[in-house]
Amino acid sequence: MLDVPHEVVEHVSWLIYARRCEVSSRWRKLGCFRQALLVLVHLRKNETLAQVAAGFGVSTATAGRYVTETVEILAERAPSLHEALCELPPEGFVILDGTLIATDRIAADEPYYSMKHRRHGMNVQVVAAPDGRPLWFSRALPGRTPDLTAARAHGVIQACLSRQLLVFADRAYRAYRGAGATIRTPYYGRDLPEKYAPFNRDHTRLRAPGERAFARLKQWRILRKARCSTNRIDRTVAAVHAIEIAWRSG
Repeated sequence: MLDVPHEVVEHVSWLIYARRCEVSSRWRKLGCFRQALLVLVHLRKNETLAQVAAGFGVSTATAGRYVTETVEILAERAPSLHEALCELPPEGFVILDGTLIATDRIAADEPYYSMKHRRHGMNVQVVAAPDGRPLWFSRALPGRTPDLTAARAHGVIQACLSRQLLVFADRAYRAYRGAGATIRTPYYGRDLPEKYAPFNRDHTRLRAPGERAFARLKQWRILRKARCSTNRIDRTVAAVHAIEIAWRSG
């Protein structure tokens, strides 16, 4: 069973149809709706290409081409950081957080090993609205990359600063010289003065909804442990985000 609304499958199938018309694609073995269904099964359930190919009566190579094509179509519709931040009023705030998309790298792939999570993977950043709705997902960096370094590399710190958006983040974004003028992280350390406790409680309460963004993302099982090349994780995350946007709006 695929727990994705029929309307979402139709939405993806119309995007595939538009692309086929755009490139004047010839007849294919699967129609647009069946191709959309194949791709959503692969993303949602993390079934291998061989499994979905057998289930839909096509070759593994054909299933791979369908997945690659559809992921690219969807990824193009994911909002950029600038577009995401423009949805918010200047006096608003966002939640910044990072997660690890686990991969099947080997021990020799040191750049992909996260000491924080004790496993190999790719670091992905999210900017979420105050209600936990994901606004933007970053491209994936090797898992060894610290969250603060990743946020700076993606331009999140500067983008929020230029719009004077207050950013709530966890202590991973705390730096010696500060992450940025609008970044707010909790006070951390032993024997903190009691006066800091109310600030930390309020900070936790405001930041907590951001956890929903990654919880929703990882309901797509392909992002619990990716079997694909690390170079394709960016596009897969963007494609899933585009599907989630269509799901919410539908």
